Amino acid sequence: MVALMAILQATYGVYAYLDPSAFSELRGTELFSVGDSDWVAIYASRTLFVAFIIGFLLIRKEFKLLMWSALFGTVMPITDAWLAYQAGAESVVVYKHIATIVYLLITSFLLRFVRAEDCRV
Repeated sequence: MVALMAILQATYGVYAYLDPSAFSELRGTELFSVGDSDWVAIYASRTLFVAFIIGFLLIRKEFKLLMWSALFGTVMPITDAWLAYQAGAESVVVYKHIATIVYLLITSFLLRFVRAEDCRV
């Protein structure tokens, strides 16, 4: 579940760099001006940072930190859902953000029971 989070974040980060306008529509907050695409690039850089940190913590088997990261990470999709809702995005976009919240909460809960010594490569 954690690896999927890192991969999705990295994918979103790259997609936001490659096509800021399409990415903003996917996230439910359409750009009003092409000049606003610099904000999408800022989002992309931070998303890639999150992906790299999560991937690094997973490789290091820092499951306790990953548990807290997943829990505290819910602030992002909560904000995304609220912004998409306020922007009048389609319901499916808002529901996608809500599904992300649920996914992070489940991941955080499951990580409570994982210990590094139980994971052998």
